Amino acid sequence: MNIDTAIQELDYKAVRSSGAGGQNVNKVSSKVVLSFNLTASNALTDEEKTLASVRLASKLTNEGVLILQCDEDRSQLRNKDIVTKRFLAVMENALKEDKPRKPTKIPRSVIKKRIEGKRRQAEKKQSRRRPDF
Repeated sequence: MNIDTAIQELDYKAVRSSGAGGQNVNKVSSKVVLSFNLTASNALTDEEKTLASVRLASKLTNEGVLILQCDEDRSQLRNKDIVTKRFLAVMENALKEDKPRKPTKIPRSVIKKRIEGKRRQAEKKQSRRRPDF
């Protein structure tokens, strides 16, 4: 992923933040909504696009647009910085390759311990039975 190109492709929109905040909340648009068109992006290769669309399927709209928002701070500029960092983290996480799983063998001592426990339990149950005449 080309980070500089991706940041240039981001669309920011400032909207009024919800919730309590006094008179300031009615005047200032401090909430920042970031949208990134994943399908039309030039910053990603085709392989990266398919990988990101699969991993971010729950966060994408039907048109393949990733929408993130931030209203943590009273400052629009800081909210813009926060949401940009969040976008970069989300994309980095989506494009990160998983480590291949190494299948491990169950140690012989663990198998022996399990069989021994089963044998003890069987003996305990056996001793509780009525004797046959």
